[in-house]
Amino acid sequence: MTKKEILEAVKFDEKGLVVCVMQDYHAKKIRMVAYMNKEALEKTLETKEMYYFSRSRNELWRKGETSGYFQHMKGLSIDCDGDALLFQIEQVGGISCHTGHATCFYRDLDEDIDVVVNRTKIEKSDIELFNLEATIQDRIQNPVAGSYTNYLIEKGENKILKKVGEEATETIIAFKDGKKQEIVGEIADLIFHLSVEMGVKDISWNDVFDELKKR
Repeated sequence: MTKKEILEAVKFDEKGLVVCVMQDYHAKKIRMVAYMNKEALEKTLETKEMYYFSRSRNELWRKGETSGYFQHMKGLSIDCDGDALLFQIEQVGGISCHTGHATCFYRDLDEDIDVVVNRTKIEKSDIELFNLEATIQDRIQNPVAGSYTNYLIEKGENKILKKVGEEATETIIAFKDGKKQEIVGEIADLIFHLSVEMGVKDISWNDVFDELKKR
């Protein structure tokens, strides 16, 4: 559908609003739910930056304008009745919720706790990897002064690969002689530097997961 067709198909409610669901473009997790009026939708389609309508403040607002956690539009679908929109978004900085959580849906059902808690742990670990990936991509596209990620990128691929090698060696040593927390720290360092190299090479964690599924 074209932008014009989308705008014509949307059925705004009696207050001129339509409910919008934001899904992470990388992790495929639901980030948040908000509302748009026609102006917010038009500005979002025009700029590819997420604009919403605040019902409490009765005003248009751009996501991230005060927090710095901007959202970039990557895709849009409209439901069969035209009264709900599903956006694919790229989250800058990894935080979508005003509470400081990665997603507004951070509270889980406690019943059947063995199943629910185990699944939640997997989902949270996925989200953190994709948050890291999104942050690195944002650093590549929008360099930040003083950022260690940008320092690595500016120094070039040899510097990044050297760090990957160093962290891999330190991870091996930690596994051999270290305690659990030391091992965890070295694994985190290794994953971070691998993620930077992956970002430079335009390789996503989805690419890696898809490969793992074949094995």
